[in-house]
Amino acid sequence: MSVKPLHVAVLMGGWSAERDVSLTSGAGVADALESLGHKVTRIDMDRDVALKLHEAKPDVVFNALHGTPGEDGTIQGLLDIMGLKYTHSGLATSVIAIDKQLTKNELVPHGVRMPEGVIVASESLYAADPMPRPFVLKPVNEGSSVGVAIVTANGNYGQPIARDSEGPWQHFDQLLAEPFIKGRELTVAVLGEQALAVTELKPKSGFYDYDAKYTDGMTVHVCPAEIPPAIAEAAKAMALKAHQLLGCKGTSRSDFRWDDEQGEAGLYLLEVNTQPGMTPLSLVPEQARYLGMSYAELVQRIVEEAM
Repeated sequence: MSVKPLHVAVLMGGWSAERDVSLTSGAGVADALESLGHKVTRIDMDRDVALKLHEAKPDVVFNALHGTPGEDGTIQGLLDIMGLKYTHSGLATSVIAIDKQLTKNELVPHGVRMPEGVIVASESLYAADPMPRPFVLKPVNEGSSVGVAIVTANGNYGQPIARDSEGPWQHFDQLLAEPFIKGRELTVAVLGEQALAVTELKPKSGFYDYDAKYTDGMTVHVCPAEIPPAIAEAAKAMALKAHQLLGCKGTSRSDFRWDDEQGEAGLYLLEVNTQPGMTPLSLVPEQARYLGMSYAELVQRIVEEAM
């Protein structure tokens, strides 16, 4: 591929719960950029990140951070103040998309089907359930299934939830409660203005949590998903619509649950990830590869959009 060489600073690491995954994403991105002839400065983000960026003076920053503060608008605001171009979504989009309730507020009025949720104080869970079981509890503003708990009818966390049971209620003051949607786990990557493909995720045990996402061999990826064409098209259309309504840039990934007994009415968007992983196990590179795009070409496309 013949491309104009750029100086790209790759931001990775940081101090979120997803630090290790970010380091893997960043290393892959940096290697790909160097293979294309770009000059790369690798930056493991710490509190001196502004000084490091000022000293590097890159043409563009590749944001390979996951979670906070790389995905929540914080680093985007810093880069805006510094006048640096950067990949992926901007400040306002990042603030909204990291917050599951704000995302619902933005998308549901425009016809994007999402589970009805309610914000609950974690302390209240020790007195009563917020809705009939089974339901899902998740942090309002964490990604990658960090801190998700499925509370089932047989009382796997106690009836009501026990104060000493390990779960997100011990780590977050507030949680989002949603009805549990039975069925299948689907995901759709969007690159620019194109929904790439639909992948079905089949965890070998439990559900598609953080460990299942990032541990080799724990989840089977079926790409393209073996689902009816109408469902695949509906998921792709919904992912692209969410990407556009939120104002996402570069690439995003939308996660779905599909109750296959309900047809298209059983397809629910769960969340939109504005900083999807770029590791060897990650779904965006996998879907791009299915469409004939190499990892390096994918990285180049993301950088070009940022420029």
